[in-house]
Amino acid sequence: MVSSSSERESKVTEELDQDLTTSSRPGPRGALKEQIASIICYCFASIIMTLVNKFVVSGKDFSMNFLMLAIQASVCILCVILVKALSIISIRRFNIYEAIAWSPVSCFLVLFLYTGSKSMQYLPLPVLTIFKNLTIILIAYGEVIWLNGHVTKLCFTSFLIMVVSSVVAFLSDESVHPSLSASGVALSSNGSASSAVGTGYFWIGANCFISAAYVLTMRIKIKGTGFSDWDTMFYNQLLATPLLFLLSFIAEDWSGNNIVLSFPVGTRMQLLFAIGFSGGAAVGISFATAWCIRVTSSTTYSMVGALNKLPIAVSGIVFFDDPATPGSVSAITIAFCAGVLYAVAKDRQKKEESKEDRSSVVYVPLLRSQPSEDD
Repeated sequence: MVSSSSERESKVTEELDQDLTTSSRPGPRGALKEQIASIICYCFASIIMTLVNKFVVSGKDFSMNFLMLAIQASVCILCVILVKALSIISIRRFNIYEAIAWSPVSCFLVLFLYTGSKSMQYLPLPVLTIFKNLTIILIAYGEVIWLNGHVTKLCFTSFLIMVVSSVVAFLSDESVHPSLSASGVALSSNGSASSAVGTGYFWIGANCFISAAYVLTMRIKIKGTGFSDWDTMFYNQLLATPLLFLLSFIAEDWSGNNIVLSFPVGTRMQLLFAIGFSGGAAVGISFATAWCIRVTSSTTYSMVGALNKLPIAVSGIVFFDDPATPGSVSAITIAFCAGVLYAVAKDRQKKEESKEDRSSVVYVPLLRSQPSEDD
Protein backbone atom coordinates (compact mmCIF):
# COMPACT_ATOMS: atom_id res chain seq x y z
CA MET A 1 0.00 0.00 0.00
CA VAL A 2 1.48 3.36 -1.06
CA SER A 3 0.20 6.70 0.26
CA SER A 4 0.48 9.76 -1.97
CA SER A 5 -0.27 12.30 0.79
CA SER A 6 2.39 14.00 2.88
CA GLU A 7 2.62 13.53 6.64
CA ARG A 8 0.03 15.67 8.45
CA GLU A 9 1.15 18.17 11.03
CA SER A 10 0.40 17.17 14.64
CA LYS A 11 -2.33 19.14 16.35
CA VAL A 12 -1.41 22.18 18.48
CA THR A 13 -3.26 22.04 21.81
CA GLU A 14 -4.27 25.13 24.05
CA GLU A 15 -1.66 25.05 27.49
CA LEU A 16 -0.93 28.61 26.87
CA ASP A 17 -2.16 28.81 30.64
CA GLN A 18 0.04 25.64 30.98
CA ASP A 19 3.04 27.02 28.91
CA LEU A 20 3.36 23.40 26.54
CA THR A 21 2.15 21.65 23.30
CA THR A 22 1.85 17.90 22.84
CA SER A 23 2.05 15.76 19.75
CA SER A 24 1.04 12.50 21.43
CA ARG A 25 -1.52 10.47 19.61
CA PRO A 26 -4.51 9.13 21.53
CA GLY A 27 -3.96 5.68 22.88
CA PRO A 28 -6.57 3.05 23.65
CA ARG A 29 -9.38 4.28 25.86
CA GLY A 30 -9.13 3.30 29.48
CA ALA A 31 -11.86 2.75 31.99
CA LEU A 32 -14.31 5.57 32.60
CA LYS A 33 -12.97 6.15 36.10
CA GLU A 34 -9.43 6.55 34.78
CA GLN A 35 -10.60 9.00 32.12
CA ILE A 36 -12.41 11.11 34.71
CA ALA A 37 -9.41 10.94 37.06
CA SER A 38 -7.00 12.10 34.34
CA ILE A 39 -9.22 15.06 33.43
CA ILE A 40 -9.62 16.07 37.09
CA CYS A 41 -5.86 15.85 37.65
CA TYR A 42 -5.13 18.02 34.59
CA CYS A 43 -7.70 20.67 35.58
CA PHE A 44 -6.56 20.66 39.22
CA ALA A 45 -2.87 21.03 38.34
CA SER A 46 -3.58 23.79 35.82
CA ILE A 47 -5.82 25.79 38.14
CA ILE A 48 -3.54 25.39 41.17
CA MET A 49 -0.46 26.47 39.24
CA THR A 50 -2.23 29.57 37.92
CA LEU A 51 -3.52 30.55 41.37
CA VAL A 52 -0.17 29.99 43.05
CA ASN A 53 1.68 32.08 40.45
CA LYS A 54 -0.90 34.84 40.78
CA PHE A 55 -0.49 34.73 44.57
CA VAL A 56 3.30 35.10 44.33
CA VAL A 57 3.38 37.98 41.83
CA SER A 58 0.51 39.85 43.50
CA GLY A 59 2.73 41.05 46.33
CA LYS A 60 2.63 44.82 46.65
CA ASP A 61 6.36 45.29 46.07
CA PHE A 62 7.27 42.04 44.30
CA SER A 63 9.79 42.70 41.52
CA MET A 64 11.94 39.57 41.17
CA ASN A 65 10.11 37.71 38.42
CA PHE A 66 13.25 36.25 36.85
CA LEU A 67 14.31 34.79 40.21
CA MET A 68 10.86 33.28 40.75
CA LEU A 69 10.93 31.66 37.30
CA ALA A 70 14.50 30.38 37.85
CA ILE A 71 13.50 28.68 41.10
CA GLN A 72 10.47 27.14 39.42
CA ALA A 73 12.59 25.82 36.55
CA SER A 74 15.14 24.36 38.99
CA VAL A 75 12.40 22.53 40.91
CA CYS A 76 10.97 21.30 37.63
CA ILE A 77 14.33 19.81 36.58
CA LEU A 78 14.74 18.08 39.95
CA CYS A 79 11.25 16.60 39.68
CA VAL A 80 11.93 15.29 36.17
CA ILE A 81 15.22 13.72 37.32
CA LEU A 82 13.42 12.16 40.29
CA VAL A 83 10.62 10.56 38.28
CA LYS A 84 13.19 9.34 35.77
CA ALA A 85 15.21 7.75 38.61
CA LEU A 86 12.02 6.02 39.76
CA SER A 87 11.58 4.63 36.21
CA ILE A 88 8.23 6.39 35.86
CA ILE A 89 9.35 8.15 32.68
CA SER A 90 12.24 7.86 30.26
CA ILE A 91 14.18 10.72 28.69
CA ARG A 92 17.11 10.71 26.33
CA ARG A 93 20.67 11.38 27.45
CA PHE A 94 21.83 14.98 27.35
CA ASN A 95 23.50 15.81 24.04
CA ILE A 96 25.34 19.10 23.59
CA TYR A 97 24.53 19.29 19.87
CA GLU A 98 20.83 18.76 20.53
CA ALA A 99 21.04 21.39 23.28
CA ILE A 100 22.54 23.93 20.88
CA ALA A 101 19.85 23.16 18.30
CA TRP A 102 17.16 23.52 20.97
CA SER A 103 18.50 26.76 22.50
CA PRO A 104 16.30 29.14 20.41
CA VAL A 105 13.22 27.40 21.82
CA SER A 106 14.46 27.85 25.38
CA CYS A 107 15.14 31.54 24.72
CA PHE A 108 11.56 31.98 23.54
CA LEU A 109 10.43 30.05 26.64
CA VAL A 110 12.24 32.51 28.92
CA LEU A 111 10.56 35.46 27.21
CA PHE A 112 7.22 33.67 27.25
CA LEU A 113 7.41 32.93 30.98
CA TYR A 114 8.61 36.42 31.89
CA THR A 115 5.98 38.31 29.89
CA GLY A 116 3.34 35.94 31.24
CA SER A 117 4.37 36.60 34.84
CA LYS A 118 4.41 40.36 34.26
CA SER A 119 0.95 40.36 32.66
CA MET A 120 -0.35 38.24 35.55
CA GLN A 121 1.16 40.77 37.94
CA TYR A 122 -0.84 43.67 36.51
CA LEU A 123 -4.06 42.20 35.10
CA PRO A 124 -7.03 40.43 36.73
CA LEU A 125 -7.19 36.69 36.02
CA PRO A 126 -10.45 36.85 34.02
CA VAL A 127 -9.03 39.49 31.67
CA LEU A 128 -5.74 37.62 31.40
CA THR A 129 -7.47 34.33 30.56
CA ILE A 130 -9.66 35.93 27.92
CA PHE A 131 -6.82 37.74 26.17
CA LYS A 132 -4.62 34.65 26.09
CA ASN A 133 -7.16 33.17 23.67
CA LEU A 134 -5.72 35.52 21.07
CA THR A 135 -2.57 33.38 21.09
CA ILE A 136 -4.59 30.61 19.44
CA ILE A 137 -5.30 32.91 16.49
CA LEU A 138 -1.65 33.86 16.08
CA ILE A 139 -0.57 30.21 16.21
CA ALA A 140 -3.21 29.19 13.67
CA TYR A 141 -2.12 31.78 11.11
CA GLY A 142 1.52 31.09 11.88
CA GLU A 143 0.82 27.51 10.87
CA VAL A 144 -0.71 28.77 7.64
CA ILE A 145 2.42 30.78 6.83
CA TRP A 146 5.18 28.41 7.96
CA LEU A 147 3.68 24.93 8.38
CA ASN A 148 1.26 24.64 5.45
CA GLY A 149 -1.74 24.73 7.76
CA HIS A 150 -5.18 26.06 6.94
CA VAL A 151 -8.05 27.70 8.82
CA THR A 152 -11.59 26.37 8.34
CA LYS A 153 -14.66 28.59 8.34
CA LEU A 154 -15.71 27.27 11.73
CA CYS A 155 -12.26 28.01 13.18
CA PHE A 156 -12.41 31.50 11.71
CA THR A 157 -15.82 32.00 13.33
CA SER A 158 -14.42 30.96 16.71
CA PHE A 159 -11.55 33.43 16.20
CA LEU A 160 -14.00 36.27 15.60
CA ILE A 161 -15.84 35.37 18.81
CA MET A 162 -12.51 35.34 20.69
CA VAL A 163 -11.77 38.84 19.44
CA VAL A 164 -15.25 39.99 20.48
CA SER A 165 -14.73 38.55 23.98
CA SER A 166 -11.42 40.41 24.29
CA VAL A 167 -13.03 43.69 23.22
CA VAL A 168 -15.86 43.19 25.73
CA ALA A 169 -13.33 42.37 28.47
CA PHE A 170 -11.35 45.54 27.71
CA LEU A 171 -14.41 47.78 27.60
CA SER A 172 -15.74 46.34 30.87
CA ASP A 173 -12.41 46.54 32.73
CA GLU A 174 -13.00 48.92 35.64
CA SER A 175 -9.28 49.60 35.92
CA VAL A 176 -9.27 51.05 32.41
CA HIS A 177 -12.68 52.71 32.67
CA PRO A 178 -13.15 53.91 36.28
CA SER A 179 -16.59 55.25 35.46
CA LEU A 180 -17.78 51.65 35.16
CA SER A 181 -17.10 50.94 38.84
CA ALA A 182 -20.04 50.64 41.17
CA SER A 183 -19.19 53.85 42.98
CA GLY A 184 -18.49 55.77 39.82
CA VAL A 185 -15.36 57.15 41.50
CA ALA A 186 -12.04 57.10 39.72
CA LEU A 187 -9.81 54.31 40.97
CA SER A 188 -6.75 56.52 41.12
CA SER A 189 -6.61 60.27 41.23
CA ASN A 190 -3.07 60.45 39.92
CA GLY A 191 -3.57 57.96 37.12
CA SER A 192 -1.08 55.45 38.54
CA ALA A 193 -3.64 52.62 38.47
CA SER A 194 -4.49 53.28 34.84
CA SER A 195 -0.79 53.36 34.02
CA ALA A 196 -0.28 49.99 35.71
CA VAL A 197 -3.17 48.48 33.79
CA GLY A 198 -1.78 49.87 30.54
CA THR A 199 1.49 48.18 31.42
CA GLY A 200 -0.43 44.94 31.96
CA TYR A 201 -2.03 45.12 28.52
CA PHE A 202 1.39 45.74 27.00
CA TRP A 203 2.75 42.61 28.68
CA ILE A 204 -0.18 40.41 27.68
CA GLY A 205 0.12 41.64 24.07
CA ALA A 206 3.82 40.81 24.06
CA ASN A 207 3.09 37.47 25.70
CA CYS A 208 0.60 36.48 22.99
CA PHE A 209 3.10 37.13 20.17
CA ILE A 210 6.02 35.51 22.01
CA SER A 211 3.88 32.52 23.00
CA ALA A 212 2.94 31.95 19.37
CA ALA A 213 6.59 32.24 18.31
CA TYR A 214 7.58 29.80 21.06
CA VAL A 215 5.00 27.20 20.03
CA LEU A 216 5.73 27.43 16.31
CA THR A 217 9.50 27.31 16.84
CA MET A 218 9.14 24.33 19.15
CA ARG A 219 7.01 22.45 16.63
CA ILE A 220 9.61 22.98 13.92
CA LYS A 221 12.44 21.87 16.22
CA ILE A 222 10.53 18.80 17.42
CA LYS A 223 10.23 17.62 13.82
CA GLY A 224 14.02 17.81 13.55
CA THR A 225 14.96 16.32 16.92
CA GLY A 226 12.14 13.84 17.50
CA PHE A 227 11.82 14.96 21.14
CA SER A 228 9.10 13.40 23.28
CA ASP A 229 7.03 15.53 25.67
CA TRP A 230 9.38 14.74 28.57
CA ASP A 231 12.48 15.40 26.46
CA THR A 232 10.98 18.75 25.55
CA MET A 233 10.32 19.67 29.18
CA PHE A 234 13.77 18.53 30.32
CA TYR A 235 15.72 20.44 27.67
CA ASN A 236 13.50 23.51 28.00
CA GLN A 237 13.98 23.83 31.73
CA LEU A 238 17.64 22.76 31.72
CA LEU A 239 18.61 25.41 29.20
CA ALA A 240 16.29 28.09 30.56
CA THR A 241 17.40 27.85 34.20
CA PRO A 242 20.92 29.34 33.88
CA LEU A 243 19.58 32.04 31.55
CA LEU A 244 16.88 32.97 34.05
CA PHE A 245 19.38 33.20 36.91
CA LEU A 246 21.73 35.27 34.74
CA LEU A 247 18.95 37.69 33.78
CA SER A 248 17.91 37.92 37.42
CA PHE A 249 21.45 38.91 38.50
CA ILE A 250 21.73 41.42 35.64
CA ALA A 251 18.28 43.00 35.49
CA GLU A 252 16.89 42.69 39.01
CA ASP A 253 17.78 44.50 42.21
CA TRP A 254 19.49 42.07 44.59
CA SER A 255 19.92 44.60 47.38
CA GLY A 256 18.86 43.47 50.83
CA ASN A 257 16.10 46.06 50.89
CA ASN A 258 14.52 44.86 47.64
CA ILE A 259 14.74 41.21 48.67
CA VAL A 260 12.85 42.08 51.86
CA LEU A 261 10.25 43.97 49.81
CA SER A 262 9.79 41.12 47.32
CA PHE A 263 9.93 38.39 49.97
CA PRO A 264 8.69 39.93 53.26
CA VAL A 265 10.05 38.20 56.33
CA GLY A 266 6.56 37.36 57.58
CA THR A 267 5.54 35.51 54.42
CA ARG A 268 8.94 34.54 52.96
CA MET A 269 8.67 30.82 53.62
CA GLN A 270 5.12 30.69 52.25
CA LEU A 271 6.21 32.48 49.07
CA LEU A 272 9.24 30.22 48.55
CA PHE A 273 7.10 27.13 49.15
CA ALA A 274 4.51 28.43 46.69
CA ILE A 275 7.19 29.03 44.04
CA GLY A 276 8.61 25.54 44.52
CA PHE A 277 5.13 24.02 44.50
CA SER A 278 4.27 25.70 41.20
CA GLY A 279 7.49 24.31 39.71
CA GLY A 280 6.38 20.82 40.71
CA ALA A 281 2.89 21.55 39.40
CA ALA A 282 4.41 22.19 35.95
CA VAL A 283 5.63 18.58 35.95
CA GLY A 284 2.21 17.50 37.16
CA ILE A 285 0.55 19.28 34.24
CA SER A 286 2.83 17.52 31.75
CA PHE A 287 2.11 14.14 33.35
CA ALA A 288 -1.65 14.82 33.49
CA THR A 289 -1.60 15.98 29.86
CA ALA A 290 0.04 12.77 28.66
CA TRP A 291 -2.26 10.70 30.89
CA CYS A 292 -5.41 12.50 29.69
CA ILE A 293 -4.55 12.04 26.02
CA ARG A 294 -3.54 8.41 26.53
CA VAL A 295 -6.80 7.31 28.18
CA THR A 296 -9.16 9.64 26.26
CA SER A 297 -8.10 11.43 23.08
CA SER A 298 -6.43 14.62 21.91
CA THR A 299 -9.89 15.97 21.04
CA THR A 300 -11.15 15.41 24.57
CA TYR A 301 -8.01 17.03 25.94
CA SER A 302 -8.49 20.05 23.68
CA MET A 303 -12.10 20.39 24.83
CA VAL A 304 -11.06 20.10 28.48
CA GLY A 305 -8.48 22.83 27.90
CA ALA A 306 -11.19 25.09 26.53
CA LEU A 307 -13.59 24.36 29.37
CA ASN A 308 -10.85 24.76 31.97
CA LYS A 309 -10.55 28.46 31.20
CA LEU A 310 -13.89 29.09 32.88
CA PRO A 311 -12.93 27.93 36.40
CA ILE A 312 -9.58 29.74 36.08
CA ALA A 313 -11.39 33.00 35.29
CA VAL A 314 -13.92 32.43 38.06
CA SER A 315 -11.16 31.62 40.56
CA GLY A 316 -9.74 35.10 40.00
CA ILE A 317 -13.07 36.56 41.09
CA VAL A 318 -13.33 34.22 44.09
CA PHE A 319 -9.75 34.27 45.44
CA PHE A 320 -8.35 37.62 44.29
CA ASP A 321 -11.44 39.84 44.46
CA ASP A 322 -11.36 40.58 40.73
CA PRO A 323 -14.49 42.58 39.86
CA ALA A 324 -17.50 40.57 38.67
CA THR A 325 -19.46 43.05 36.54
CA PRO A 326 -22.08 42.21 33.91
CA GLY A 327 -19.49 43.10 31.28
CA SER A 328 -16.76 40.88 32.72
CA VAL A 329 -19.17 37.96 33.17
CA SER A 330 -20.34 38.43 29.58
CA ALA A 331 -16.75 38.46 28.34
CA ILE A 332 -15.96 35.25 30.23
CA THR A 333 -19.07 33.57 28.82
CA ILE A 334 -18.28 34.65 25.25
CA ALA A 335 -14.68 33.46 25.59
CA PHE A 336 -15.90 30.16 27.01
CA CYS A 337 -18.23 29.65 24.03
CA ALA A 338 -15.41 30.58 21.64
CA GLY A 339 -13.12 28.00 23.22
CA VAL A 340 -15.73 25.25 22.93
CA LEU A 341 -16.45 26.19 19.30
CA TYR A 342 -12.74 26.13 18.51
CA ALA A 343 -12.37 22.66 20.03
CA VAL A 344 -15.32 21.43 17.95
CA ALA A 345 -13.89 23.06 14.83
CA LYS A 346 -10.49 21.40 15.32
CA ASP A 347 -12.20 18.05 15.86
CA ARG A 348 -14.10 18.37 12.58
CA GLN A 349 -10.96 19.54 10.78
CA LYS A 350 -9.06 16.53 12.05
CA LYS A 351 -11.79 14.15 10.86
CA GLU A 352 -11.89 15.79 7.42
CA GLU A 353 -8.11 15.51 7.08
CA SER A 354 -8.31 11.86 8.10
CA LYS A 355 -10.86 11.24 5.35
CA GLU A 356 -8.64 13.01 2.82
CA ASP A 357 -5.72 10.82 3.87
CA ARG A 358 -7.74 7.66 3.36
CA SER A 359 -9.08 8.82 0.01
CA SER A 360 -5.56 9.57 -1.24
CA VAL A 361 -4.25 6.10 -0.49
CA VAL A 362 -3.35 4.14 -3.61
CA TYR A 363 -3.69 0.38 -3.40
CA VAL A 364 -1.25 -1.53 -5.59
CA PRO A 365 -2.63 -4.98 -6.48
CA LEU A 366 -0.31 -7.92 -6.28
CA LEU A 367 -0.39 -9.71 -9.65
CA ARG A 368 0.22 -13.43 -9.68
CA SER A 369 2.75 -14.30 -12.36
CA GLN A 370 1.44 -16.55 -15.15
CA PRO A 371 3.32 -19.80 -15.75
CA SER A 372 5.35 -19.79 -18.93
CA GLU A 373 4.84 -22.30 -21.70
CA ASP A 374 8.26 -23.80 -20.91
CA ASP A 375 6.97 -24.75 -17.46
